[in-house]
Formats: sequence, C-alpha cells, structure tokens
Amino acid sequence: MTEIKKVIVDGVELEVEVEISDDGKWLASVEGRTFEIELPDSGPVVKKKRLAGGKKKKSGTVSANIPGKIVTIEVEMGQRVEEGQVILILEAMKMQNEIQAPVTGTVTAVNCEEGQSIEANVPLVVIEPMEE
Repeated sequence: MTEIKKVIVDGVELEVEVEISDDGKWLASVEGRTFEIELPDSGPVVKKKRLAGGKKKKSGTVSANIPGKIVTIEVEMGQRVEEGQVILILEAMKMQNEIQAPVTGTVTAVNCEEGQSIEANVPLVVIEPMEE
C-alpha cells in the first residue's frame, strides 16, 4: 500500500510517497528518487486499534433534541430512577415520545411543568448518577 505524505526537511516542504516492500522495508520516493529507510529497533508496523473496553461516563442531564410540549412528568425531586425508565412524555410533531432516564440515580432537578412548551436542548430533568 502506497501513501503520500507531506514532510518538512530542513524547512522545505516535500511530498513523499511511502510504501512498505514485501520484505518489510520502507521505501520513500522524493522527487523521482527512491530511498530505502531503516528504523532500528522499531519492529513491524502495527496499526493501533481502539479499545472498546473503556466505559464513558453518561450524563444525567435529560433534554429533548427537538422542541415540543411536555405532556406528563413521571418523576419528582428526590425519586430514584433506573436507566431506561420513562421519566416524561414529550409531544413533538404531533407524536408523543417517551423520554427515558439515561442513567440509574436520583432526580435532583425537574426544570419543566406539564403543558409547558420547551425548546430543543434545554435541560428538563437532572439525575445524579449512582456511584459504582
């Protein structure tokens, strides 16, 4: 596989065509000249893969991604909720949408009322996540 890289050598920007030969050596072509490059102690080149094991901390702030009207609020301050539990129902574009808790925890704020029209991306309910 051949890649073209831009490099700066002694302040001069050059386009270098880089490829790995069948025997594992690096070949770099610059302005029509080809050079063999050795990287001592580097071993074979291995592309890094992203590890899927790390958990991303979820936010307990619940907002709607579209404007709408709050139909019902199913939770109140201090109530413990489970991840996936319906916490409110939002009417948007003539459809009722169940908004679920993103985390397990305790409701620390309810910033809306039934019948209220809301804008998109405004915090509606805040849940303090449980410590793991």
